[in-house]
Amino acid sequence: MLTSLLKEPAAGTVLGAAKSERRQAASLSSHWMSLVLEELDYGVLLVNAAGRVIHCNIAARRTLEDGHPLSIAGHQLRTVDSDDAERLIDALQAAECGGRRCLLRLGSDNASANVVVVPLNRNVSQAAVLLILERKQLCGELAAQWFALRYGLTRTETEVLKALSGGARPNDVAEQQGVAISTVRTQIQSIRAKSGADSIGELMRQLAMLPPLMSALRMEMN
Repeated sequence: MLTSLLKEPAAGTVLGAAKSERRQAASLSSHWMSLVLEELDYGVLLVNAAGRVIHCNIAARRTLEDGHPLSIAGHQLRTVDSDDAERLIDALQAAECGGRRCLLRLGSDNASANVVVVPLNRNVSQAAVLLILERKQLCGELAAQWFALRYGLTRTETEVLKALSGGARPNDVAEQQGVAISTVRTQIQSIRAKSGADSIGELMRQLAMLPPLMSALRMEMN
């Protein structure tokens, strides 16, 4: 019996070890989630119903600094336009308390932007709300650069690609770059040939299919 007692750990010790493992697992899970959010080339924020920011990834910080109708003061999410404040709070509370998701259009005119509101309140002890910010371009800066590296585009071809992904027409690109429209058309033909796209529409589809990851360019360069 003495040998048995020496080999078997006390019940309290086992329970304490189990709690420690759970805490470590929860901490590691939270760390992984933060890393995942930072990898996304979409602006993503985690907030509570009162608008307190729990996490704001790099893409979101860049987006909010570029004339977005939302801003962060300290750890508090705010609307630039006071007319949007009540709508934002209503959406956050409806998401956290009622599990309701919605699409918010904030701001006005050229400063307006869509924000997707997603409740994260299922089977958790502390509810939160996920905000996903729209991108101003079809693909992000890193995605376009990754595409350019993948297909060996020249610097000027890369600039043309970025302009097209931002909604510019070939005539607009020629005017922006101060070159003849024939030059831009030649560059577009070269991009299509290198990427295997049959048309500008197919080229844009290829860009849209790229994973929105911040690390895409770093991976390719490594």
